[in-house]
This record gives sequence, C-alpha cells and structure tokens, in this order.
Amino acid sequence: MFGTSGVRGTVGEEVTATLALSIGRALATEGYDRVVVGRDARESGRFLGDALTAGLRECGSDVVAVGMAATPTVARSVARLEADAGVVITASHNPQTDNGIKLWLPSGKAFGPADQEAIEERVESGEYDLAPWNEVGTLSERGDATEAHAADLRAAVSLPDGSEPDVVVDLGNGAGGVTADVLYDLGCGVRTLNAQPDGRFPGRPSEPNRETLGALMALVERTDADLGIAHDGDADRMMAVDETGAFVPKDVLLALFAREAAGEGDRIAVPVDTSLAVEDAVAAVGASLIRTRVGDVYVADRATEPGVVFGGEPSGAWIWPDQTLCPDGPLAACRLAELVADRGPLSELVAGIDTYPIRRDSIRVEEKAAVVERIEQRVLSEYPDAETLDGVRVETDDGWFLLRASGTESLIRVTAEARDETRADELASEASGIVRDAETGPGS
Repeated sequence: MFGTSGVRGTVGEEVTATLALSIGRALATEGYDRVVVGRDARESGRFLGDALTAGLRECGSDVVAVGMAATPTVARSVARLEADAGVVITASHNPQTDNGIKLWLPSGKAFGPADQEAIEERVESGEYDLAPWNEVGTLSERGDATEAHAADLRAAVSLPDGSEPDVVVDLGNGAGGVTADVLYDLGCGVRTLNAQPDGRFPGRPSEPNRETLGALMALVERTDADLGIAHDGDADRMMAVDETGAFVPKDVLLALFAREAAGEGDRIAVPVDTSLAVEDAVAAVGASLIRTRVGDVYVADRATEPGVVFGGEPSGAWIWPDQTLCPDGPLAACRLAELVADRGPLSELVAGIDTYPIRRDSIRVEEKAAVVERIEQRVLSEYPDAETLDGVRVETDDGWFLLRASGTESLIRVTAEARDETRADELASEASGIVRDAETGPGS
C-alpha cells in the first residue's frame, strides 16, 4: 500500500474514499489522537480529505484542518499545532489522474517503514477502535498555516540590502504560492507563472524538470530576471533556472546546496545514486557524504544524526535539519535566492561545480525478485566490497555503477558514472551486461 512517498495511485482505482476512510480509522486506532490534515490543489483531495477526516473522528481523534497548503507547510504545522501526526492529501509531482496520502511525524519527517507498516496492517485487518457517539473526535479549522510557514522562511533567510534578485516563480498550478509571497516580502522582484492553483495542471505537467520548464526558461532568458524557480504540485520539490535561461542540472543544484551548508567535518546525507559532483564539491570544504536508500524519508532519517547539516535528493527534495526534516521547496527557493544575492550569478556558481558523464537506463525484466537475487550474487562474487544498502553499488578507482530494482515497476535501474566518457560507457556496459546475464541465468 505504501511506497517510498506514502500512498499514491489513480483516483477511483488504487486511491479511493474507502481507502482514505480506512487510513483515518487506522491512524486514530494506532493512537494518533490529534492530526493535522491538508491537501494540494487536486479536486479529488476534497472528498479524500473528508473521508480521512471522518475515519479519524469516528475513532476518537481530533482533526485540525488547514485546507489547501504546500506539503512542507502541513508538515511544519504538526509540531506547531501540538499534533501527533499530519496528513497531506497529495500525489506530489504525479499527473492529474492521481492522488495520494502522505503521513508526517511532529519532527517534520515522513512516516518511516515501521510506522507505515503498522497503519497498513491495521487497514488490512479492518480492526478499528470505533468511538461511542459521545466520544468522537472534534474538527477545527486553522487558516494560518501558510502564514506561519512564511514567517519561518523570513526568519531563516537574509538578503543583503540592494542585492535582492529578480525571480520568476513557476508554481505549476500547485499549492506553493508561499514561495512567491516570501520572496516578495524579502525584497525580491517577483514574477509568477502558472500561479493559479488548479489540480488539472493546465500550465505544464506537475513534475518540474528540463523537459517541462520551457516557458520558465524562455521567460528568464528574455527578461532581466536573475533566477527562475519551479515547484511541483505540493511544493516539496524545487528546481532552478539560471539567469541565462538554462536549467540547472539536478546533481549540480544538490552540490551547490550541500557545499553551501557544509564546513570542515560536517556530513551530508544523499541517496546511493548521487553523482560524484556532489562528493567532490563537499570534499573541497572538508565535508563528507553518507549514503542512504533512495527516498526522502531515508535521507531525513540520516539527517537526524550528529554532524549532518543537509540532506538532498537529485529529484529536487532538499532538507535542512535545523529547520525541518520535511523536504521544503519554498525554503530551498529562498536559500537559492540568498545564495545568488551573496555570491553572484547562478550560471557562474554552476560553472564552478565539476560534473562528470553519467549514464542512466532502465531494463525491463520478468521475475524481478529472482533477477535481483542473481544480480546481487554475481556482483558480490566479483566485487566483495560492493554496497548493498539499496540495490548493489560498486565503486572503482575512477567511477561507480548501481543496479537497483524499481519500487513500482518490473524494472532494474542502471546508473553508471566516471570521470571520463569512455570509462562511463564501459561501466554502464558492464552493469547492463550483469542485468542481461541475470535475466537468462539459472532458474530464469
């Protein structure tokens, strides 16, 4: 039921009001007595939120409804409103046909595997503690969640007087309008694209990437803007465009944030598929990486450890643990504006990050579990020091490759990187060959 980012799927198929009701009942039965509930701009979020709220109250939990808000806004509200958990009805960057349910702890961290498993087992068993008529939970509404988030952002960022950048903010018809408001409050010149919340995402697909941000890139290029910012539907992700209109590569943006956050002896939490560019960038300031499984919840887990000052995923999820353990796209936008104001043009900052050829592929397989087992056996026999945290990752003197099963499809993800093109191709070929051999190996 739960993936690495909560429950997600097509509305009316995998995600239904019945499921939302059951998750609400399960949360209450598991002892989450006060729960914050918010949603993104998708119209289906209204009835899914109603159903989840009904389940919570039916089993005695009090609900604080904050309405439409960015995911980090809701996640930050859990502790502020002295709740035991938070729920965001969102499918994040998924298409308009989808919706989902993501659960948050007071720390700002998403429910981890153990927390999710308890809810899933409760839903599967159908055993809930329904409250008697006079002990059902209450419902209250709070309209100040976004302003509270905005106040936190204004306190976290400082722009030098007279150097506030002009920023174009592409909200993707999502719930992240707090970004434009705070940048304006900080003195930036602000233009917006796709600023009207609309869960059909008419302006562009919800996921912000090089392919979907053509309008943002063109507008930044043709104006005097210093920076372009883009969010997905619930604003937990943030991507950027430099002042020339060029999309900032995801690993480069991760390297910039990590290098800025880190100092001598600090650590940065990143997933196993992160580029060498990030490792080199933080090494230059005396910091180091710790690798996690893919998924922002796993990055957030490691971000709680001593000495970890930042965590991020190339997908656009950025975590500053001194602020919140939730990926906070608006905070990332403000931090990037601060960086440009302090250090100069984003294109020059990008040029200062060394990048290397990286190869990514997905290979469809039958009997994924068996193939994964044979891949691991083969790799460990040839590379005894291979890392098996999430798939199998092999480091060589001049590069690395990773073989990792998709969490949702019958695919093996292949990633390889090296410090020159030829070696990157060699490692990618070797890695793909291991997958092909595992497909036709014993028992296939």
